[in-house]
Amino acid sequence: MPAPRFVHLRLHSEYSITDSVVRIEAAVARAAADGMAALALTDSANLFGMVKFYGAARAAGVKPIVGADCWLQNDADREKPYRLLLLCASQPGYRRLCELLTRAWLKNAYRGRGEIAPAWFEELGTDGLIALSGFAAGDVGHALAAGQDAAAERLARAWAQRFPGRYYLEIQRAGAPPGEALVARTLALAGAHRLAGGRDAPGAVSRARGLQGARGARVHRRTATRSATSAGRAASRREQYFKTQQEMARLFADVPQALENAVEIARRCNLETRTRPQPPARVSDAGRRRRRALSARAGRARARRAPCAAFIRIRLRRAAEAPRYARAPGIRARDHRRDGVSRATS
Repeated sequence: MPAPRFVHLRLHSEYSITDSVVRIEAAVARAAADGMAALALTDSANLFGMVKFYGAARAAGVKPIVGADCWLQNDADREKPYRLLLLCASQPGYRRLCELLTRAWLKNAYRGRGEIAPAWFEELGTDGLIALSGFAAGDVGHALAAGQDAAAERLARAWAQRFPGRYYLEIQRAGAPPGEALVARTLALAGAHRLAGGRDAPGAVSRARGLQGARGARVHRRTATRSATSAGRAASRREQYFKTQQEMARLFADVPQALENAVEIARRCNLETRTRPQPPARVSDAGRRRRRALSARAGRARARRAPCAAFIRIRLRRAAEAPRYARAPGIRARDHRRDGVSRATS
């Protein structure tokens, strides 16, 4: 089998709800048909499709990579959060990502987005996670696009410290206007400061008319990625589909290291999990004693409530047996015969 030349590290599926209509089975089938060794599922701030994707990928002979395209809190402007792609390299990384997303939705949701605060990475750690910068949507890319090279360098170094040896500057070519200029600046930053030059190029599964893929294998309803002109939007849409390894090799022929880094990231992600329910572990003697004690307490509580429960059952049975015209307050039922028929009247 030939060595893989490229792996898609972004995929928004149907579990991104408002952002994608890609079916997991279709995406996995496309990757398998192209001979891709691996494929990532990175839905928007959730892991809902993980079990379905993991099983489908394993069945198709494709290595499943699990991650999430996370919202990152922007302290300067909560209306404009950044993005950060997190991939699970191991089981501890998966548990850490679950904790980050749970905390984001329960404690830091804003305008329907569960946002991760950067300080949480120092608190919870980053072991088992690989981070990609998010290109133009990330804080580093945003600073580079604004010409703030010093700020971009400072941010990139901060992320590299949070994810030692596991932070990659991401580049994309989806036809959007700031693309090529930003690609050049990102590569210059990575080369000048010896930061890992990770990448995730465009490519998507096209599902329906008017719905194009963007940023990896992502499919979404927005018509542009903050493009200034209609021509720019149209060019971006034309480039947004599930590209094969050969197409990606041609697209990034001038940056072969980017393709190699995508494959290397895929090799580093080795999440092993079980998608079927597992029987409970064997209960210890101490556990059995606690279970018997709880059962005894529950039995005593039921015994104390038994007279009350019996009284309620009697009242309910009497209410059910009463004539329906006699159930309203102040109305009594009595029998009388008319034409040989027994009736209830008030």
